[in-house]
Amino acid sequence: MGKSKVLVVGGTGYIGRRLVRASLAQGHITYVLQRPEIGLDIDKLQMLLSFKKQGARLIEGSFSDFGSLVEAVKQVDVVICAMSGVHFRSHNIMLQLKLVEAIKEAGNVKRFLPSEFGMDPARMRNAIEPGRVTFDEKMVVRKAIEEAKIPFTYVSANCFAGYFAGNLSQLGTLVPPKEKVLIYGDGNSKAVFMDEDDIGTYAIKTIDDPRTLNKTVYLRPPENILSQRQLVEIWEKLSGKKLEKVHISKEDFLASMKDMDYAGQVGIGHFYHIFYEGCLTNFEIGEGQEEASRLYPEVKYTRMDDYLKQFL
Repeated sequence: MGKSKVLVVGGTGYIGRRLVRASLAQGHITYVLQRPEIGLDIDKLQMLLSFKKQGARLIEGSFSDFGSLVEAVKQVDVVICAMSGVHFRSHNIMLQLKLVEAIKEAGNVKRFLPSEFGMDPARMRNAIEPGRVTFDEKMVVRKAIEEAKIPFTYVSANCFAGYFAGNLSQLGTLVPPKEKVLIYGDGNSKAVFMDEDDIGTYAIKTIDDPRTLNKTVYLRPPENILSQRQLVEIWEKLSGKKLEKVHISKEDFLASMKDMDYAGQVGIGHFYHIFYEGCLTNFEIGEGQEEASRLYPEVKYTRMDDYLKQFL
């Protein structure tokens, strides 16, 4: 059996571009959906053209033209969707229902990876408003996939290092604080921090692997399971500077939501579940689930001490 042909939808996005690069690096014939809706977005066009230079094939298709989606899907064995599900960028989770219909219509796809790549929505049924919308919508998409009997893999990639590690998990910034750091509760709830390129690598590894068929794959490499306090200590050791630590109770943290816009309120909800409830690590990986670093020990994933060195 040769390697599967892959179509990435949302290939110019934050995770999508990593998936395209990983797919090419692992030797897959890789298609990227080129949507006419990009209009005058020159950055997206130039990224698509750079993928083409690297060997990817651009294929036109639009969510407003169902036939074009079906034709695009018919070219490949695997479809991966990486459309954004965060409210401060763009929130397009439900658009995937059209893609599910196209995959069902085409009838040839042997694996679909929908746009997940964060917390496992199946574990977030008690999430607080308004942040729970992300999980509810992902579960609607899962239901459609499973009812259509489309073979799937769900990838739960946990905390993107770009948004959670470089800033020591501070809201409203992407770089390490210089003087003081806000600590959520006692700072001891464990989270999982992932370099985004590693997310792409692990996700592509799953697509031809029978062990991951119709399963949820958690990206939980052991050395990247860290508490916020441990993350701060890594930075203090690297930088040689102690930060003032300001602890915030869960009540005060949730109360801060009332003065925020919708996207901010969603973010507060997600941070609450990660750093106060420990929702990423407070369960064992069980039946119908796999852990990526165990499946693919050959992947040399980025440790957070190495990741944080770029900010020195």
